[in-house]
Amino acid sequence: MPPSHRLWHYFHQGRTHIKTSQIRLVVNQGSVQGTAGRQNYSFIGDQFNLAYDAETLLSNKIVQNQTGTAEGGPNWVEYLTNCGIHEGLTSPQTCKKQLWDFAFAGADISTEYTPLHHNFTVSLVDQINQFKQYGHPALQQNLAGFNQNKTLIALWIGINDINDSAKYAVDFPTFYKNLTDTLFTSVEILYSLGYINYLFMNLPPLDRTPGNQVKSDPSPNATQVGWYNSALADHAAKFAGKHSEARVMLFDAYARLADMLDEPWKYGIVNTTDFCAGFDQPDIAVEYEKYGCPTSLEQYFWYNSGHMTSHVHEVLAGDVERWLQE
Repeated sequence: MPPSHRLWHYFHQGRTHIKTSQIRLVVNQGSVQGTAGRQNYSFIGDQFNLAYDAETLLSNKIVQNQTGTAEGGPNWVEYLTNCGIHEGLTSPQTCKKQLWDFAFAGADISTEYTPLHHNFTVSLVDQINQFKQYGHPALQQNLAGFNQNKTLIALWIGINDINDSAKYAVDFPTFYKNLTDTLFTSVEILYSLGYINYLFMNLPPLDRTPGNQVKSDPSPNATQVGWYNSALADHAAKFAGKHSEARVMLFDAYARLADMLDEPWKYGIVNTTDFCAGFDQPDIAVEYEKYGCPTSLEQYFWYNSGHMTSHVHEVLAGDVERWLQE
C-alpha cells in the first residue's frame, strides 16, 4: 500500500511548491545515456572511471535512441525538463530546463545492503560522492547562470534495492529504515553543497509487474513496497523538519501508477499484464506484429519485465509537473 494520506499531506502543508518555470537545472537520479557515459548505463562515467573534468561534463550530450534509457524512449525526467526527448544528441546547455544526470542504471543505494549488479556499477552512495567531488564543482565554477536555489534534485531510487533484497531473511521494516537512513545520509551531502529543492519519487507498484501478476506469492509484494514507501516518507518528513528552508517534495508515484494500471483506457493503454517480446528489436516501432504483439509499445504499460514504457513515463511526467505547480 502507498503511504497514508496523513503522511502524504505532511510534505505539502505550509510548504510552497516550486514552479517549474523557476527551475534552470535538474540534477537527477534516473538513468539517461550520455556520450561520456557507459553504454546503456550512464550519462557520465562508471565505477572504473569516476573522475572527470569540467570540459568532459559540459561537453557531454544526452543520447536519445532506443537504448538511451531503460524504456525504449525518453523517460520521466527527460519529459519533465523537455530536455533530450528528441532522437539524436542534445546538449543539456541548450535546454531551457537543463538536465544533468548522475544516475547509473541498475544501481542500488549501497553495497552495505545489496551487491553491485556489475563490477562497473556505481551505487547511489558513490554517485553522490562522485557528484560532490567532480560534478558539483564543474557546474558551480563553469556553468553560466548556475544557481543552487534554482536547481531541483530529483531522486527515484529503491527499485533495484527492493527487488534484490525481496527474499532476504530479515525484518523488512527495519531493513528499509536502515536503507533509507543511508539514502538520507547521502542527501545530507547534497544539502551541505547548498541544494535546497528536492523531489523524491516513491516506489511504483512493483507487486504488479508482469511476472508478479501471475504469481500467487509476488516478490516483492505490496506489503514490502508499502513498508519501503513508508520508510521513505518518514525520512523525507524528518529531513524537511530538520531543514526548514528546504523544499522537500515526495510524489506518490505508487498511487499514480496504480491508477493507470486500474484504468488504463484513460491513457490509450490496452495491455497492463505483460510486455511485447520484441521490445528491444530495432524495428519494433513499426514491425511489432512480427514479434507477436497485437499493438504498438505505446499501448503497453510495461516495456519489459520491470520497466514501464516511455508513454507511461510521459504521462507520469505531466502529472509530476502539474503537481509541482499546484
